[in-house]
Parts: sequence; structure tokens; C-alpha cells
Amino acid sequence: MEFSSIEDIRNRIDQIDSELVKMIAQRGECVKAAAAFKTDHAAVRAPDRVQQVIDKVRNKATEAGLPEEVIEKVWRTMIGAFIDYELEQHNRLQQQKT
Repeated sequence: MEFSSIEDIRNRIDQIDSELVKMIAQRGECVKAAAAFKTDHAAVRAPDRVQQVIDKVRNKATEAGLPEEVIEKVWRTMIGAFIDYELEQHNRLQQQKT
């Protein structure tokens, strides 16, 4: 990818950011739906599943030419935020049952 100015780079980053937000919102819908299938907080936290996801994205990062450390930091942060979100959803669903 070649750019002729910093503005070109910033415009492309803005486009990518817009696409990422849409995709992360889709991921959020999946997380919200998953809360209904979880039995307790341990199932929401699911450390083994988190590690599986991290391993997968590290491999994808390598294939894409991105340092694994970068993608792991991004994904761990995103997963942490989504775990908090899913716990909120799970708690809300549990309260509705009572």
C-alpha cells in the first residue's frame, strides 16, 4: 500500500476503524447472545476458551505479517471488555428469571 501524504494514511485508518467498529459490534451481538447459554460466571470467564481464541489470533497475525504480541494485547483487551459486558448481560438474564 502506498500513500502520498499523511492525510491519505489518516483517511485509510479512519476507513479501517469504521469497518472494525462494525465488526466489533457484530462480535458484541454474539457475546450478548452467548450470555443466555452460560450457567454461571465461571462459564462466562472461560479462561480455556480465552486462551484458544488468543492462540488462533496469534496464528492469524503471523499469517498476516503482524507481530503476535500486538494482536494478543488488542485481543486480550477486547476480550476483557466483552467478558465484563457478558457478565452484565448474564446477571440481567438471571435477575429476569427470579
